[in-house]
Amino acid sequence: MSTVDVSNDGWRKSSRSGNNGAGGNCVEVAFAGPAVAVRDSKVPDGAVLAFDQRAWASFLASLR
Repeated sequence: MSTVDVSNDGWRKSSRSGNNGAGGNCVEVAFAGPAVAVRDSKVPDGAVLAFDQRAWASFLASLR
């Protein structure tokens, strides 16, 4: 996948994570055009993983 620009996208964090995440473990998700970006909420300037929407939907379905 090519580079995904998430600088202007709204990052979302689960409401269940609390202020610092349960035990400090939390990720944030942003929808950036055809991609879904995921990052560690404790390191917002760190690495970002990007998935195409079909892969993200498949991942979510496997959690159910």
